[in-house]
Amino acid sequence: MPRPHGSIRQSQIITTFGPGATVDLPDHGVIIGGLEHWTGDKVQIHEERLVAKLEALLQVSGLRLFAPPVETNDPTAAPRGITAFLFPEWFVAQFEDRSGKWRARPLVHRRALENGKYLGPGNRRYPVVPVRFLRACINGHVDDIHWPSFVHKPGDRCNRQLWLEERGTSGDLADVYVRCDCKAERSMMQAKRPGPDTLGYCDGKRPWLGPMAAEPCTSASGGAQLNRLLLRSASDAYFPQILRVISIPDRDQSLREAVGSVWDTFGPLIENAGELARLRKSPAFEAAVRPFSDEKVWAEIQRRRGAKATEVKTIKQVEIETLLASDDEVGDDAPIGADYHARRLPLPSATSGPMSLVDRVVLLHRVREVMALVGFTRFEPAVPDIDGELSLGVRRADLARETTWLPAVENRGEGFFISVRRDAVDAWLRGADAQARGNQLVEGFEHWKKHHPGNEQVFPGLAYVFLHSLSHLLITAVSLECGYSASSIRERIYAGASGHGILLSTGTPDSEGTLGGLVAVGKRIERHLRAALQLARLCSNDPVCAQHRPDHVQEERFLHGAACHGCLLIAETSCERRNEYLDRALVVPTVDPVGAEFFADDV
Repeated sequence: MPRPHGSIRQSQIITTFGPGATVDLPDHGVIIGGLEHWTGDKVQIHEERLVAKLEALLQVSGLRLFAPPVETNDPTAAPRGITAFLFPEWFVAQFEDRSGKWRARPLVHRRALENGKYLGPGNRRYPVVPVRFLRACINGHVDDIHWPSFVHKPGDRCNRQLWLEERGTSGDLADVYVRCDCKAERSMMQAKRPGPDTLGYCDGKRPWLGPMAAEPCTSASGGAQLNRLLLRSASDAYFPQILRVISIPDRDQSLREAVGSVWDTFGPLIENAGELARLRKSPAFEAAVRPFSDEKVWAEIQRRRGAKATEVKTIKQVEIETLLASDDEVGDDAPIGADYHARRLPLPSATSGPMSLVDRVVLLHRVREVMALVGFTRFEPAVPDIDGELSLGVRRADLARETTWLPAVENRGEGFFISVRRDAVDAWLRGADAQARGNQLVEGFEHWKKHHPGNEQVFPGLAYVFLHSLSHLLITAVSLECGYSASSIRERIYAGASGHGILLSTGTPDSEGTLGGLVAVGKRIERHLRAALQLARLCSNDPVCAQHRPDHVQEERFLHGAACHGCLLIAETSCERRNEYLDRALVVPTVDPVGAEFFADDV
């Protein structure tokens, strides 16, 4: 492994790439170094709820979050930045041998280069480019392909010149051959088949952590793990695992603080819940617990006495409980330093129309989102579940040899939250047509699972698919007037026992995400909700889009109902589920009515 080479100047890299990601530079390729190789002073980011989740996920203690270091242009300052290592170490020389039938270029190792150039005929030096083929495994390990072993038979130690030969113009793997001057050759199409005679078994190489960072690599069954062919610039080469939280105060925190303020004085006097009514006659006790019912106060007292284990809430559960139970105004509207400020929008009583199914709208004038990079995977993404949690059982690649801190970014912005009546959702889910459509979506998901063995995702539920589809429609509708592009609006879907809702927000590392456009949209939510529903009724690809069935084997769009680029698919920077689990037939009637819509024609 060569010495660290170069540095990356980008500060907010965790949303796109981090340690273990391969990057193309003008003259060569590099792999971003592990956290031990991120040098210089770093700014700490504080978010207790996120840190607690990360410590439980990684089973470490004392974890801290830091913003990625930014390289300085000050020549007198200590070096800082993100180090990268030269990778891959095999190159293709920009010299073409046309003596044969096909175009061929030399395949050379780094050690065979002279000052970074290939020495060709006549002692002429030719530039080189990194080879685009690597070998990797599902545990995140990656390494160069051992090309001599790939081309030759086992036991053959030939060290003659290797060539990358293109026997066509398509660039397809079937047209790419690797051959040796000894006449041995092999098609790259064979590398698509994992096996001990193609790319071999994984040896646990982790070049982003340094030259001596290999670890044992085993499959899920405990045996040796086979390598797979990986294209260095392919979309499945690197999937960052990011955990996000919205800095919303836990609604139980104020209850704990209230009971704690009177605990030393009144705690020993409370034998049962019936005594709370008597104690409320005390001005000091009543002033502290006035906003809370006797039932909640007694539950907190039991928790303090250890009679009841503390409930471990999911990330999204804390957020939606606060949004649904908050007062008319929560937080501080200070222009600098405020993390959260929300106002509940008064809703006129409606007996018909889409707003009759909405029970709360909250305008978020100030909202802070913190995102932390936990690890990464290759070949298959491991996204958070519908509760915002990452699975403990996912085999993620490490960012460092010893994890003591994680890179994070905080974004401050604005947005609005809209919740749908729980009784209306429950009644809709009991409908026969909705259940029939749900069975189709589940069957499509089962087909998808067969095509992705080992993936641990579970079907998120019909309510989530409905809210997710409605969220995409709202993003498209509001982006026309809010002043932000659709790609800068981010969604957060809540679908669980605590309630059903959609949070649309925008944010950047500076103040550009607080222009007020989304709050203004939230004030006119009925107009934009009607526009979103109108968008869903007809797609430019109808009737093909509306008639798509998720269990259709030939199309292989198993996680989509009536959804395509003409109606529901949006920028993946905005979507929390990578444009999966979408079906506008669950929102409104389409040209192929299935009767499963939540918003009927008369709504």
